[in-house]
This record gives sequence, C-alpha cells and structure tokens, in this order.
Amino acid sequence: MEAAEMQEDICYVILLSPTEQDRRDMGIIRAHVGHLQELERSGQLVLCGPFSDCPGGMVIIRAASREEAVRIAERDPYVLTGIRSYELRTWGLSHAGNRHMGIAAE
Repeated sequence: MEAAEMQEDICYVILLSPTEQDRRDMGIIRAHVGHLQELERSGQLVLCGPFSDCPGGMVIIRAASREEAVRIAERDPYVLTGIRSYELRTWGLSHAGNRHMGIAAE
C-alpha cells in the first residue's frame, strides 16, 4: 500500500490484552516483533509498545481502511496464537494542520 493512499488524519489503535492462553514464549514474541518490523518497513507503524502499569500493549498504525487495520491486527502472531486478544479503535488526529479537526480559529 502506498503511503499516499492512507488517510493522513486517521490512525488505528490496536489494543492487545492477554488471554487465558497467555504465556511467555520467545518464539511468539520474536514473531510479533517481526510483524512490527514489517509494519515499520511499509510505513504503517506509528508507535507501539507494552503498557508499564497493566498487562497488554498498544500498536498504532496507519491503514487505508478499517478493514485493512483488522487484517493487520489479525495477522499479528500474538493474536494468531491466541495469547492476546485485540480491540481496534479508529483514532481521528487533532493537530494544527487540520485546525484541530476544524474547530480551532485560524
């Protein structure tokens, strides 16, 4: 996917939560990191990391559609192996370039 195809004021937040099948498996962890590296190479990864105050983590991506974001979340080895579930959120970005979603005075 070309970066120009992505909506620049929309990101998708993938919230990863441990499941009952959760286990520390270095093979799965390495595969998850490989998935993140692939997203980074394609220009889709914005930010990612584990939470320090509770179990789980977050991956913020750019995608051309919510459907594509679902496909990305569902091919994460954490989700594929069942050690994490995910919740997907669509995040509208507020910034000076879009006048904070058209609300700010010029």
